Amino acid sequence: MNSKKDGFFKDVWDVARLIPKGRVTSYGAIAKYLGSPGAARMVGWAMNACSASQEPVPAQRVVNRIGMLSGKSHFQGHNLMQELLESEGVKVENNQVVEFEKLFWDPMVELGL
Repeated sequence: MNSKKDGFFKDVWDVARLIPKGRVTSYGAIAKYLGSPGAARMVGWAMNACSASQEPVPAQRVVNRIGMLSGKSHFQGHNLMQELLESEGVKVENNQVVEFEKLFWDPMVELGL
């Protein structure tokens, strides 16, 4: 694999590990924090590949810009992403995080960039 891509994926996973339980962020918010605001799709690819990481990555906490569980098809089982979020206290209805704005964790704000 390309080492630049490997580095970006690792950076994405490192940010995702900082998302507190019970909170969610978006692919775009992570991309913006990492200085690549147009790379939301690449963040999605990184989340899809996070099983390659040595340390667990809470990929369920990363959703699309409106709170939809757009990555749920990449989890084992039919509703695992939703079940993981709900086990952390995040309510999900119709594949969308309820009170997304309230639960949104913005790395630009939270990590102080």
